[in-house]
Amino acid sequence: MTQTKLSVPDMTCGHCKASIESALRSLGGVDCEVDLDEREVVVRYDAAQRPLAGIVAAIEAQGFDVAAADGAPVPRAEG
Repeated sequence: MTQTKLSVPDMTCGHCKASIESALRSLGGVDCEVDLDEREVVVRYDAAQRPLAGIVAAIEAQGFDVAAADGAPVPRAEG
């Protein structure tokens, strides 16, 4: 399993947290911990089955900007 910490700076409320959790859990094979206070999401996933770009796209589809917590670039889905 791969673990990645993502920054979601626009996440400000319980509804935001629930929206992200629901989107990620619907992907299958993805486990997440959403920290509203830190505005971060820790995702654990099998990178061979679920690329990070798809996880980022699922969060962005909920209307949030996503960045790597360490400032590194995050992969984006093509298309």
